[in-house]
Amino acid sequence: MITGGGSGIGEALAVAVAAAGAAHVVVADIDAEQAGRVAAAVGGTAAGIDVRDEAAIKAVVDSTEDVHGPIGLFASNAGYVTTGGLEDSNDRIQAMWEVHVMSHIYAARAVLPQMIANGSGYLLNTASAAGLLTQIGSLSYSVTKHAAISLAEWLAITHHHQGIRVSVLCPQAVRTNILENSPDTSIWDGLDGSVAGQDGVVEPDDVARQCLEAIGEERFWVLPHPAVADYVVRKATDIDRWLAGMRRFQSALHPDGPLPGDAIGP
Repeated sequence: MITGGGSGIGEALAVAVAAAGAAHVVVADIDAEQAGRVAAAVGGTAAGIDVRDEAAIKAVVDSTEDVHGPIGLFASNAGYVTTGGLEDSNDRIQAMWEVHVMSHIYAARAVLPQMIANGSGYLLNTASAAGLLTQIGSLSYSVTKHAAISLAEWLAITHHHQGIRVSVLCPQAVRTNILENSPDTSIWDGLDGSVAGQDGVVEPDDVARQCLEAIGEERFWVLPHPAVADYVVRKATDIDRWLAGMRRFQSALHPDGPLPGDAIGP
């Protein structure tokens, strides 16, 4: 089962797991039409759901297990981006929290009982390099992606002895329609050298391939941009130097300002 499966990384994952021999693929997306298109292409089943709706996720998991048997892999992949700092509204921050964090919790709650009963199962959660580093221009994206990685770590530790394996996908820029499908992202218009794009833009098919490789190796991090691992080491070994470098990078990206967060208040 793949959420956010109607386009981008999710679509590529659906194609990749079908080609790898998955018995059945469930493609879930808030855009039911796109979910149907991808499901038809891979001979799977479509589900139009909002991942913020725990009952909807559980219903699809239950119905899938009733018809097709236990789910072996759940790829919790839905996401979007926004800009904004402390001035961002509570509603917008909460919405991103629900999509980037609670949806992973809902997925795990729904699928783990059957996986644990079977003694095996795999969770692939999509986060972002921003969760290991940060996202200039977006407080809520940075915070929620950090939380998504923390959740994946907890799951990988807590349920490993029950046969559960976890990988977390942390890409930088991938050639998808995430900006088109996300509100208020004009800050990134034309910024080919942005935090997201400085190390190149990778294709969804390549990301999906790397995800399957990580699953085969039971490797926790999936880093389509290898430089991210180096950045994490720099951050861990000298946080003050890393922060200074990020401040310089922010100034280089937006020399004329202002940045989101400059106007603090409701």
